[in-house]
Amino acid sequence: MKKNNTVSKCFLMLTVLYITCLLLSNLIAGKMWAVTGSITLPAAVILFPITYIMGDIFTEVYGFKDTRMVIWLGFACSFFAVVIYLITIALPHPEFWTNQEAFVTVMGTTPRVACASFLGYLFGEFSNSMILSKMKVATKGDKLWMRTIGSTIVGEGFDSIIFITISFAGTMDANTLAHMILYQYLFKVCYEIICTPLTYKVVSMVKKAEGIDTYDYEVIYKVLG
Repeated sequence: MKKNNTVSKCFLMLTVLYITCLLLSNLIAGKMWAVTGSITLPAAVILFPITYIMGDIFTEVYGFKDTRMVIWLGFACSFFAVVIYLITIALPHPEFWTNQEAFVTVMGTTPRVACASFLGYLFGEFSNSMILSKMKVATKGDKLWMRTIGSTIVGEGFDSIIFITISFAGTMDANTLAHMILYQYLFKVCYEIICTPLTYKVVSMVKKAEGIDTYDYEVIYKVLG
């Protein structure tokens, strides 16, 4: 990440893209996508898995410590965005402006859903990064596809279970809840698998541009530090 104590342009661009995808995913999550007659997914599934792919790229190239910083930066930006949304919604509006209800529907969130989103994100992203980091050392840098898919299976599992359970438990029967978790989880994992060739290409380009390939041999895996 750092050359002469400065952040590289490549790292900066990847971080901006990561946070942009994260913020947009949170914003479009309220839109429902009728995939089939019996399967409905939040529209965010078309974009949110990219944050996991980028998390893989960060960990593979820069290592866990730098990835940890990016994850927390994404969390801080997401939290700030939610606060601004809520403040904006609370501002009094003139009588002639008739879009308040629509604005609340798109931009608003409840404390329960916000909490579910933040917890799912943190558990999912950190587990994804830690597992990929450990697998890279264990495989001596071979089989990148095994690391990206394996870490995603765990990370997206945490994210899907935590987010949907906290958000919707008690509002629907257990069977419907389980199906929501399963469909969203399978979609995200398949997304990662399909994008594996692209992940390989981007990882190769970034490693070449940065001139680094980090192995976390002596890293202590702490969420804070």
